[in-house]
Amino acid sequence: MKNYYPDCVKRRKMSLLTKLMANNILMAGIISWLTAQALKTLVDAFVNKEINWQRLAGDGGMPSGHSATVTAVAATAGLQCGFETPEFAIAAILAVIVMHDAMGVRREAGKQAKVINEMMNLFLDLGQPQLSMEKKLKELVGHTPLQVAAGCILGLLVSFIYYYR
Repeated sequence: MKNYYPDCVKRRKMSLLTKLMANNILMAGIISWLTAQALKTLVDAFVNKEINWQRLAGDGGMPSGHSATVTAVAATAGLQCGFETPEFAIAAILAVIVMHDAMGVRREAGKQAKVINEMMNLFLDLGQPQLSMEKKLKELVGHTPLQVAAGCILGLLVSFIYYYR
């Protein structure tokens, strides 16, 4: 017997969490971000010979979590909706903007933060205690082109694995 129960009525009866979990585009993005952050923490631990748990949620580093996330969202939107659709076009343009920003403005902000932190330490060493050193500026906020490319590849892999599972 054919089911004549409309899809929109079925969706209304689903819980919010169930609806979110059923969204392939959203889930591919989340899984990509989580995977990138875990890999970033492992890479940082390998390089620095100690685990820095703050890297799990931190910016910067290898691979780019931002790039992995937006690439997975765009690729899954293309696979699910079609590469000729507005959904893919919007996701792809936003992915390009985010990745360009990660290598540009955010990377430069990290370089500036490093110089400012070094200057503040120099001033303190010269005996300038009246300087306000509430908190060091975050230096790892941007990405190198290699980190962005690695994030992009990770996002594509997660998207294809998640979509074709």
